[in-house]
Amino acid sequence: MRIVGLMSGTSLDGVDAAVLETDGERVTGAGPAVTLPYPAALRATLRTLLDRAPALKPDDAELRDATRALTLHHADAVRALDARADMIGFHGQTILHRPAERRTWQIGDAALLAREAGLPVAHDFRTADVASGGQGAPLVPLYHAALAAGLERPLAVLNIGGVSNVTWIGERDILACDTGPGNALLDDYCMRQLGEPMDRDGRLAAAGTPHEPTLAALLAHEFFKRPAPKSLDRQDFAHAMAMVETLAPADAAATLAAFTARAVAATPWPAPPARLLVTGGGRHNTAIMGALRAAFPCPVEPVEAVGWNGDALEAQCFAYLAARVHRQLPLSIPGTTGVPHPMPGGRIALP
Repeated sequence: MRIVGLMSGTSLDGVDAAVLETDGERVTGAGPAVTLPYPAALRATLRTLLDRAPALKPDDAELRDATRALTLHHADAVRALDARADMIGFHGQTILHRPAERRTWQIGDAALLAREAGLPVAHDFRTADVASGGQGAPLVPLYHAALAAGLERPLAVLNIGGVSNVTWIGERDILACDTGPGNALLDDYCMRQLGEPMDRDGRLAAAGTPHEPTLAALLAHEFFKRPAPKSLDRQDFAHAMAMVETLAPADAAATLAAFTARAVAATPWPAPPARLLVTGGGRHNTAIMGALRAAFPCPVEPVEAVGWNGDALEAQCFAYLAARVHRQLPLSIPGTTGVPHPMPGGRIALP
């Protein structure tokens, strides 16, 4: 099948769209990819919804308006690709993720997207996993494993979005988990303190020095004591903002960048990886990449080193998972989300 995958991550920067040729097991080709940034007003609304999500009701007027605007923006991303496709994989925008309460909430109107695009839309990828006691995240590991056939093992694939997650691929086993914050804290700090949506290329963090006592306090969080699989809500480390507010801006940014990298290093690996491949927006941050290279004895490289497209990888993943929804194949397994058994999921909205 030729599928358009759509992903809007917790960085809230926009919609990634990519075409993938796959049967949900093998990947036979990749097509074009685009990123359609969110307008500033929509991004601000979504950021507000993150703070309000625990108390939101589905009939909230602002939520309904945001869901429609977000869905139409995804439809624009599909049109921007201008590519032939058989179906769409639509993740939606996560506004709440609390698997311990068996709650995960991705907003987006799959029926509206199906009508706009004139294609079937696979969606609701996480609910079945969480309802069965899984973490519901990360969902990229099976796609990482499909891409990594033939690469040296053990291999770790790290995705640095708003939250970071890693897939460890051994000779027979796959283990995955969220590792901690990705770009979210640094993005929020830059927006709050500087009016900038991100620390572009890590220039601010690279100019500063991490504050070690603050890092030690952040890494003492109970999350890092839990075994994998485990997952996070984007807001689980929001308290870090108060912990760096007295630091000079460059030092605060350096501390948050170092926190992202050291949280990855604190991951409970079954065995040290022979190679760490990095995807997601965080691979463009020189401070984060430098801190990762300092923390790991193995090569740390962007996924482009093996011919993958790090800007399109998550969107491609949801194309891959859409094919698996179509075929009723598992989207997650015990080693990736802690679900009790390989778990199919998702639903398909028809145009």
